[in-house]
Amino acid sequence: RKVMQRDPLVPIFGICMGNQLLALAAGASTYKMKFGNRGMNQPCVDLRTSKCYITPQNHGFAVDNDTLPADWVPLMVNANDGSNEGIIHQTKPWFSVQFHPEAAGGPTDTAFLFQNFVRSIVEPRGAGVTTIPYHLPVHQRKVLVLGSGGLTIGQAGEFDYSGSQAIKALKESGVQSILINPNIATVQTSKGYADRVYFLPVNPEFVTQVIKRERPDGILCTFGGQTALNCAIKLEEQGVFEKYQVRVLGTPIKAIITTEDRELFAKAVDFCGYKVAESACCETVEESMKAAATIGYPVLVRAAFALGGLGSGFASDEAELKALVAQALVNSPQVIIDKSLRGWKELEYEVVRDSNDNCITVCNMENFDPIGIHTGDSIVIAPSQTLSNEEYFRLRECALKMIRHLGVVGECNIQYAVDPKSKEFRIIEVNARLSRSSALASKATGYPLAYVAAKLALGNDLVSLRNGVTKVTTACFEPALDYVVAKVPRWDLRKFSTVDPAVGSCMKSVGEVMAIGRTFEEVIQKALRMVDESCTGFDSERFDEELVHRGQESESWEPVKAELECPTPARIFAIAKAFQMGKTIEDIHKHTAIDRWFLAKLYHIHSVKQSLRAMSFQDLYTSDILLREAKRVGFADRQIAKQLRHSDGSLTPSTRKLSEEEYMGGAVREDDIRRLRKRHNLRPFVKQIDTLAAEFPAETNYLYLTYSGVEDDISLSADNMSCCSSSKASNASKDSSRIVVLGCGCYRIGSSVEFDWCSVSCVKTLRSLGHEAIVINCNPETVSTDFDESDRLYFEELSHETVMDITELEEPNGVVVSVGGQTPNNLAMALHHKGVPILGTHVDAIDTCENRFKFSKLC
Repeated sequence: RKVMQRDPLVPIFGICMGNQLLALAAGASTYKMKFGNRGMNQPCVDLRTSKCYITPQNHGFAVDNDTLPADWVPLMVNANDGSNEGIIHQTKPWFSVQFHPEAAGGPTDTAFLFQNFVRSIVEPRGAGVTTIPYHLPVHQRKVLVLGSGGLTIGQAGEFDYSGSQAIKALKESGVQSILINPNIATVQTSKGYADRVYFLPVNPEFVTQVIKRERPDGILCTFGGQTALNCAIKLEEQGVFEKYQVRVLGTPIKAIITTEDRELFAKAVDFCGYKVAESACCETVEESMKAAATIGYPVLVRAAFALGGLGSGFASDEAELKALVAQALVNSPQVIIDKSLRGWKELEYEVVRDSNDNCITVCNMENFDPIGIHTGDSIVIAPSQTLSNEEYFRLRECALKMIRHLGVVGECNIQYAVDPKSKEFRIIEVNARLSRSSALASKATGYPLAYVAAKLALGNDLVSLRNGVTKVTTACFEPALDYVVAKVPRWDLRKFSTVDPAVGSCMKSVGEVMAIGRTFEEVIQKALRMVDESCTGFDSERFDEELVHRGQESESWEPVKAELECPTPARIFAIAKAFQMGKTIEDIHKHTAIDRWFLAKLYHIHSVKQSLRAMSFQDLYTSDILLREAKRVGFADRQIAKQLRHSDGSLTPSTRKLSEEEYMGGAVREDDIRRLRKRHNLRPFVKQIDTLAAEFPAETNYLYLTYSGVEDDISLSADNMSCCSSSKASNASKDSSRIVVLGCGCYRIGSSVEFDWCSVSCVKTLRSLGHEAIVINCNPETVSTDFDESDRLYFEELSHETVMDITELEEPNGVVVSVGGQTPNNLAMALHHKGVPILGTHVDAIDTCENRFKFSKLC
C-alpha cells in the first residue's frame, strides 16, 4: 500500500496470495470459501475478452468483488463458482490473479500475463482497461409467475399477453412454470400454458403459501402489472424470498423500488445528469400544502406505487390540492407533488437491457395530446413524428444511460416531457416492468418484448437470441418501421352518469385499438373506426351527436372551445368541428397545445372531405384522382358515400349505363363506392411487418392493408401462401382449408379478455385439425394478435369493408364470427349476403337472436 501511495507508476503483478494482498492494500476485503479451489483444471474467464482459460490453483480464500473500491474492477472470474480470480486497476499498472500462470507443471494457458506485466513496465501509462460483464449461467428448474389478477382500468388484457409470452419463453427453455392468477377469463390460465395454475389472489399471504409449497428457484414479478410488482416488494421486505431462497429474475427489487419511490428516483436521475420536474414527496396533507407553496401552482398530484395515475390530478389552488391529496393518500402511503408541465410534448421509449449490459431502444412513441392527459387516455403515435433527428437521439442516449444506471434487466419504458419551445426535457418516470405501452410497442414493431424480457430474466443475452420475425438476425437490434402506427383509447363513460367525462392525469379508458398504415391520416381514421364501429372516421358529426347528448347547441363556438381547452373523449371530433366552423390550425393549437404537424395532417383530411362534399357520384366516376387520395388518407367507403352530394337522378351520357345498372340516384351507398373502386382497379395492398423495413430478407405472417403502395409484399396465390405462414408448428397441409377468425376488437365494458380467450382457443383448435387459421383483429392487448399464434395475422379493422377485402384476397373456406363477441357477430348478416360462408350457427339463427322483434315471436 505504501508503494502504491508513494509511486503510482510502479507496475505491480500479484500471483495467488498476491491477489488477496493487492486487494487488501487497495481497500477491499477477502472471505473464506466453503470448499476452496484446488487442482490443475480450474476454468477462469478473462473479463476483458470473455475467453476462458484452464488454470492451476490452490487457495481457500477469495477477494470479495463487492468491496473493491472505485477504479478497481474484477479481471478474472471462476467459471464454476463465480468467485474472483483476479483484479485490475482501471488506469494504474496494477493487476493480480488468484491462480498460477507461472506453473511449470502446467497448464500454461495464462503465461501471456507476464508479457502484459513487461508491457506495463515499458509503458506504465498505458491505456485504461475495459471489462465485459460476466454472469454464471443459472439453470432454473421451476419458476413462479405472478399474474395481474382481475382486470381494472389501467391493468387489463395487456398483462394476459405479457404473462402468456413469459410462460411461452419458460416452456421453450425447459423450465417448469407455476402461475398465480385468479382471473379465469385469461389465456394464460388455460390448459397448455403454465404447468400448474393457482387461482389465488396475488397478495403476499397467498403467494407465500405457494412459494412454501412449490419451492420455486425463481420468480417473475414484472409481467403482472402493478399488482404483481407491489406484491413482490412486500415479499422482499418481509424476507420471504431470502427465507425460501427464491431469486427475483430480471430487474432487481432494488431497481424497482428506486423507480417507484420518487425521492430515490430523483436522486438517480440527478446522478445521471438529467432532471425530473421539480417535485416533493409527501405523506400528509400539510406537507403537500407546504411543498406546493414552495414549487408554485399549478401542480400535479400523483400517488406513489399506484396504477394508471390513480388518485392523480392537477391542482391550481389549495382547495383543489387538499381534495386531491386526501384522495391519493387513500390509495398510497406517499403522494408526489410535481411542478406542472402542461403544454409540453410527452414521449416514451421502450428499452431492453440484458445482464451483459447490452441495451437497445425498441420503439419510441409520441402522444398526440400534450402533457396533462395520461398516456393511457391519449392518442399515441409510433414512431414519433415531430422530433428532429437530434432530439430523437438525445432522448435515446438519456434512456440508455438511465436504464443502465438503474440496473434493469428485461424490458421497461421511460417517459419524457419535452418543451416544444426549447431543447429542454424532463424525465417523468421509468416503469421497470411490462406495461400497456409494452404490448403496444410489441405489436407496433413486431418485436416480442415480453418474450424477450422473460428470456433475458433466465440469463440469456440479446446477441444470442434471435429476431422472432426473421429467425436469422439477432434480437440485439432496433426495429426499423416503414409505416406509422396510431393507438386510440376507448372510454365507456356514458355508462356512468355521475362520472366526470373530462380526461386528465388519471386514466379512465377501458381499452384501446391500434391501426397500421403508411400515412398519419390513414391510421388516425382507421383507429377512430376501430374504437367505435358506428364512427366513420375524422368527422364533425360525432361531436354534434355528443352535444345533443349533453343538451347543448351544436352550431355555437363556445362548447367547441370548451372541449378543446378541457378535453373529454370527444376532443378529436371537436377538432373536426372547429375546422368545419372555419377555424385555422393556429386557432386550434392555441386552445389545445397539440403540435401543429398533427393538426396540419388532420386539416388535410378535412380538406379532402370538403372536396368530396362538392362532388356527386357521377363526378367521382369520371375522375378517380380524388377517390384515390381519399383512400390514401384513410377514408372508408361508407365515409366517402356519406360525403357525396345526392344525385337527382338526371343522367349524363357517360354515366347512363352505369346508373341504370347500379347507382340509381339518391343517397350513395357503401356498395356503390366499392363497385366504383373495383372499376378503377383500386384495392388495398398487403404489407408485412418485418421489423427491418425491408432492409433484410424476411418472411412474416404479420400483415396490414394500405392504399399507399404499388404492390403486395406477399404472393396471395394458393401455392405461395405458405411463404408467409407462421413458423410455429401447424398441421396445415396443401389441401387444408383456410378459415378466417374474427377477433374481439377493442375491449369495452361487457366485452373484454374473455373473447380473446375464445379466439385463441378457436385458432389453436383449427390448427390442430389441419386448417390454416387467419386472424383479423385490431387490439394490441390481446394474445390473438401475437403473430405466431396463427398462420396469418391481419392487424386490421373489423368492418364490413375490410373483412370483405381480406376474404376476397384469401378466398377462405369459411369465416368464424362467434368467438369475438358482439363486434364480429354484427357483421355476419352483411357478409352472408355477399356470399361469404359463415361457419357455425346459421346466419338466420343469429339474426333471430339479435333482432328483438324476431326473437319475441319465438315465445
